[in-house]
Parts: sequence; C-alpha cells; structure tokens
Amino acid sequence: MSESSFQDDVLGELGPGGLTEIAGLLGTDAAGARETVATTVGAMTGDLQQKADSDDDDGHEVRQAFAEVAEPPLQGVATLGGGLLGGGLMAGVLAKVSKPVAAALSKKTGIPPATVSRVIELLIPVLLTVFAKRAAAGKGAAAGAPAPGSAAGSAPAESGGLADLLGQILGGGKK
Repeated sequence: MSESSFQDDVLGELGPGGLTEIAGLLGTDAAGARETVATTVGAMTGDLQQKADSDDDDGHEVRQAFAEVAEPPLQGVATLGGGLLGGGLMAGVLAKVSKPVAAALSKKTGIPPATVSRVIELLIPVLLTVFAKRAAAGKGAAAGAPAPGSAAGSAPAESGGLADLLGQILGGGKK
C-alpha cells in the first residue's frame, strides 16, 4: 500500500497533462499511461532500494543522493527551485538506474526501449519533486520518532536515521 501511495504521489505530481503526454508517446489511453507509469515507478524505486541496501559504491552513491535530497533547501532566492536544487546527485542516480529499468520494462511489456527511456526522462523531474516533498514531510516524523512501519535493524545504519529516511521517501516498511 505504501508503494502505491508513492506511485499515487508521482501520478498526482505528473498531472493530467503529463499523463496525456506519456499516453501519446506510448500510443495508448490515460489508463494505459497510468499503468506504465506505476510499473516504471515501482521498478525504479525497487532498484533504488536494492542499491541503497548494498555495501558497494553504487549503494553509497544512492544513500548519499537520498541524504542530499533530505537536506533543507537553501534560504532566499534559492528556495524558488522548490527543493530541486539539491537533486543533482539524485538526478544522476536516477539516470543510471533508468537504463536497466528501461531494458527490463521493454522486455516485460514489449514497448520499445527508446520509448520507455523517454517516459523515464519525463518521470525523473517528477520523481525528484516527490522525493523532495516526502523528505521534507518526513523531517517532522524523523525528528522525534521512528517512521511508522520501519523495523529496527532493517537496513545498514548510515548516519543515524538514513534507513528511516529511505523508508519514508520510498514508501517505508519494505524490509
């Protein structure tokens, strides 16, 4: 259910105009576009969670990207970016994840890899926005208590509450 909630946040942020654009790319209707977006978001967040749980360089990079997204935005004029100014590292991580996800989804759905890649390109700024909003909303919960549904020792402890933060941003309670 929480993963669905994340997908709902992405769909809400994408809006009807974004869904129409994706439907046009896919040659389908809004329902087909919603299904493709939900599948793509699920695959991308699953891949991010898997990478974040690993102890290699990719895992470190993903954890660092989530920590960067969780940083409060700069004050003053910089706040006009809506929190996306901190998305530089995360945008790179999402771009890296997008290639294998596009290949896997293409194989699963029969949609050409170039089309899936274009859909992912449209989703990356939306994902960055949702990550930033969830991180900002999770700050209050993370300050005083563990995230609901997060199990103790569910992920390697990195900078205290990073496992909780990942759970809040990606939907929580997965491991």
